[in-house]
Amino acid sequence: MVSVTNMTFDIVIIGGGVVGASIAYFLSKEEAAGKTIAVIEKDPSYQVGSTARSAGGIRQQFSTPENIRISKFAADFLKDITNHLSVDGDPVDVDFQEKGYLFLAQDQQIPVLYNNHQVQTQEGVSVQLLDPDDLARAYPWMTVSDLAGGSAGQQGEGWLDAYGLNQAFRKKAISQGVTFLKDEAFGLETAGKSVQAILLKERGRIACGTLVNAAGVMASTVAEWAGIDLAVRPRKRFVYSFSCRTPVENCPLTIDPSGVYFRPEGNQFITGCSPDPSKDPDCLDFEIDYSWFEEHIWPILAHRVPAFEAIKMENAWAGHYAYNLLDQNAVLGPHPEVSNFIFANGFSGHGLQQAPAVGRAISEIALTGEYQTLDLSRFSYERMITRSPLAEINVV
Repeated sequence: MVSVTNMTFDIVIIGGGVVGASIAYFLSKEEAAGKTIAVIEKDPSYQVGSTARSAGGIRQQFSTPENIRISKFAADFLKDITNHLSVDGDPVDVDFQEKGYLFLAQDQQIPVLYNNHQVQTQEGVSVQLLDPDDLARAYPWMTVSDLAGGSAGQQGEGWLDAYGLNQAFRKKAISQGVTFLKDEAFGLETAGKSVQAILLKERGRIACGTLVNAAGVMASTVAEWAGIDLAVRPRKRFVYSFSCRTPVENCPLTIDPSGVYFRPEGNQFITGCSPDPSKDPDCLDFEIDYSWFEEHIWPILAHRVPAFEAIKMENAWAGHYAYNLLDQNAVLGPHPEVSNFIFANGFSGHGLQQAPAVGRAISEIALTGEYQTLDLSRFSYERMITRSPLAEINVV
């Protein structure tokens, strides 16, 4: 570590991925706030971060009203992204492919599908319930004989360039005066019930008024430095890219009843599936398990889409979820005792699509102490203490 610096910031964000960069953008958006803001990011290339390695999905088909509202804000934000994130008048394009999500269900899953649809309809989500005949007409390339129905999003759902969104938030935040520091935190300096400074490997000590934990898969480590137990762990996920000779037209991001998903990616497709919780250990490496594709995913793909019987794997990569062990929902807002420690953690694979709304919400908490637009208090850390999960049924 080099000698101690004299740097001081009103607000320091640990983690410059899409969530941290979004928070920085919203914090610096209002000049009247008058706050000095820094983002600590150890890998500004973002090559190994969760954002760039995600599948880039955004959907509104959740079962929790707050998650739906978060995604509705994100969809609106993306459709007007140049107005929000343009620097010097340059257009911003994150290639938002608004081609929908399609959840498929068998008999035992229909009650959940219909209950979720009721919540989604109440929240103003444009989503259509389909029976097997509807599915066969809309997607003639699909095997529907073992399906009882499906749920298709009509707007505000699809996928985008995750890396591009991260960079757009970052560039705009920098243009608004945010300092991004290439460095790695290794500890916090605390006094009583507050964080005084962040300890960095290169720059030494940086004092702060407020600390925002947006450290992704390392969130629990940052919390531990402040004496906080945060049940968020790194869980590895694989994404496989494959080509298919036979055209598969009008293909949304499709989630099979087994949990296997697939969607187009240019002239190819990507696919993946979360493992059984009993076979999902904490993990930070990037080694790829090709047998998971060959033995589990491919047979399901070939059954659901007969054209996928003859496919060729072209590429594969691994990334990580910041997985909330309690309920796979985000942990947001201030700690009840460490007064200047704010959580933006545990998105469990939803961080990309939730980044715009979470960035706005966390900026409100940091600047005013309260949510001003969208009340996300149900995601508070208190539920982690009381072990009171906020169940989200539509987890992919």
